[in-house]
Amino acid sequence: MKIATVQFAPVLGNLDATIAKLRRLLEEAATADLVVLPELANSGYAFSSREEARSLSENVGESNFLSFLTEECWKHHFAIATGFNERDGDKLFNSAILLDSEGVIGAYRKAHLFLNEKDIFEPGDTGFPVFSLGDIRVGMLICFDWVFPEAWRIMGLKGADIVCHPSNLVLPELAQRTVPAHAVTNRYFVALANRVGKEKELTFTGNSLICGTKGEILAEAEATSEQVLMATIDPLIARDKSLTKRNNWPSDRRPELYREEGLTD
Repeated sequence: MKIATVQFAPVLGNLDATIAKLRRLLEEAATADLVVLPELANSGYAFSSREEARSLSENVGESNFLSFLTEECWKHHFAIATGFNERDGDKLFNSAILLDSEGVIGAYRKAHLFLNEKDIFEPGDTGFPVFSLGDIRVGMLICFDWVFPEAWRIMGLKGADIVCHPSNLVLPELAQRTVPAHAVTNRYFVALANRVGKEKELTFTGNSLICGTKGEILAEAEATSEQVLMATIDPLIARDKSLTKRNNWPSDRRPELYREEGLTD
């Protein structure tokens, strides 16, 4: 199986320009089976207000951006996990959408909002789902979720083979150092698709990466350039959770000890 991450800079407020960029980059990823795009890939990130964010959002069922990606999936015979500025009634969500040539497979809404996102988006209400992509199990997390090991562990407990991580990272190197540790402690593959460029006062850090089940870096992008990463993996390796002949992380867990007296959660 080939995984690709597309590191690029969406054009804030200009969906046509964003799609034009992606059309070229997705051609470079044409041999992949699963492609991961950055956070909020349909809108850009540095909104001046909630009203601006809403004006650039789309409903999942009526999205020009997702229609374009569905056509690209049909054209290239791959699936895509993408960040998505989602409008649902009066609410906005920072979401990730998994889709293929037949349309949307599933959605995750970002649980842990970062900085000014708290003024714009609702906290995610989906929990941490894992979806079937053929025989492969795929989870999705978004950007600042990298800080929270509980989210990554839930993906492992639910049997994810691959976790897609659309991101707009602005804190240099921190997530890129931490995500491989989540991969090895949960024994699954991770594809982190970060963006590059600047929007207003924000500079995005690039360095997208694809990690193996031992935390090894299978592919890593530069910090500033738009580029496509590709790695060939055997996703079924993620189902072997044994660290030694006598240690298997799911069976060695001691969940009865993980709630200390006096802690509320």
